[in-house]
This record gives sequence, structure tokens and C-alpha cells, in this order.
Amino acid sequence: MSKQIKAAAVQFTIKIGDIDANVEHVREALHRLHGEGVQLAVLPEMWSCGFAYRELNELARRTPEVVEEMGRLSAELGMVLVGSLPEPEGDKVCNTAYVLDQGKLVGKYRKIHLFSLMNEDRAFTGGDSWLLADTSLGKIGVIICYDLRFPELPRRLAVEGAEIIVVPGEWPKPRQEHWRLLLLGRAIENQLFIVAANACGVMGKLDFFGTSMIIGPKGEILAEGGYESCEPTAVLDFAHMESWRQQITCFPDRKPEYY
Repeated sequence: MSKQIKAAAVQFTIKIGDIDANVEHVREALHRLHGEGVQLAVLPEMWSCGFAYRELNELARRTPEVVEEMGRLSAELGMVLVGSLPEPEGDKVCNTAYVLDQGKLVGKYRKIHLFSLMNEDRAFTGGDSWLLADTSLGKIGVIICYDLRFPELPRRLAVEGAEIIVVPGEWPKPRQEHWRLLLLGRAIENQLFIVAANACGVMGKLDFFGTSMIIGPKGEILAEGGYESCEPTAVLDFAHMESWRQQITCFPDRKPEYY
């Protein structure tokens, strides 16, 4: 029997600096999704507090308790949960995605590419290593938002065996078409599933367009959110991915020694 899993992207308007409200929203969404049989849920980038730069260090100190709460929910609901949070690192902060698998922290990824246009590189310390998490649902690679513009990173994850790449994001207007095209491109070129969760609504001076997406290995859009808070879901069929990889043999046909 082929492996199939049900995945969801949790899209919502993050309340800047209000950890309790954001955690409550996510808690309610995850319980709804559990009732729909969802096994993998992806949350937006910095979902607990948004980019509250002035309070970032203070907010980051609460991240361990947020991760603990997400671990409890992951165990209770039997889910794999992924989303990025401000991780305290000494007197600095990292933009870190945590992968929680039925209550266990199986990996964390610190965002490598920091978005200098929004001064992210001034507020955060960048990561220096990629993550391919071996979960109960399969091998999951993690990239965060701006990482999407750097194809070398998802390609490395794919070459190492990623079956799904998850993308927590806070990608604002007016670059909506870039978000969609880059996600589609990363899925097509790497012949895998992508589950991307974006924020939506107005937060501070920025307007986020949502459009969270679940994409198949041929680039087919399996689910897509609109502008409002929502939780698009789709079934990921791994036999479909393997069949497509056998038809179009991109990985065996690679010539990395020439590039």
C-alpha cells in the first residue's frame, strides 16, 4: 500500500507581540485540523509574535515555553508540526523553525538567508546549516521565507532525500507572484511536495497576501489559501511522487561534476 499523508498550512494574521493570542489561534486551528485527519501542519514564519523588532529579545525568552506547548499539542494530536519562532541564542536571536514529531523535537533549522531589505540581518543571527528531519511521516526539509529565492538550499535537501519541503513564510505584497512561482519552481525542479504557510492580513505597515500553498511533485497545486485566515489541506501521495520521478529521471540525469 502506498504511503499517503494529509498536510495543512495554517494561515492567519499574526498579532504582533501578542504570543498568547497567537498560540491560542494555532491551538484552535490544530484541533480543527486533527478532526480532519491532518498529520502534518505547517505554521507561518515568526508565528508566535511576528517581527516585533523592538521587543524581540524579550519575546524570544518565551519561545521555550511556546515550543513546549507545541510539543504537547503535537503529542496529543499525533501530528508533525513545523513553524518558525524567535530563538534566544545568548544575547542574540535566531529565526528558527522547530520540527516537532508527536511530542518530540526532531530538529530545528535556523534561517540562513536573512532579508536585509527589512533589516532582518540587523535583528537576527543567521544559521549556518541545513536541516533534513527524519520524521514519522518521511524526510522533511525546512526552508524559511526568503530562503525560497536561493535554489541551492532546497536542491541540497532534495539530493539528500527530502520528500517534502516545508516553508514557513511572512511574504508581503506586492511580491505575490514571486511567492507562487518560486514555490512552483522549487517543487517542479526537485520533484517533491511543498507545504508553504504564509501570514495574511495587515500587520504593522505591511500587508500579507496569504496564498499558502500545497504543491505536488509535477508542480500541480493541490491546495491554495486566499487572503483571509484559513487552513488549506491536501493529501500527499508518495507513490505518485515516485512514479513521476521514474518517468522524468532528473536526479539520475544530473551532472553535478560539470557545475
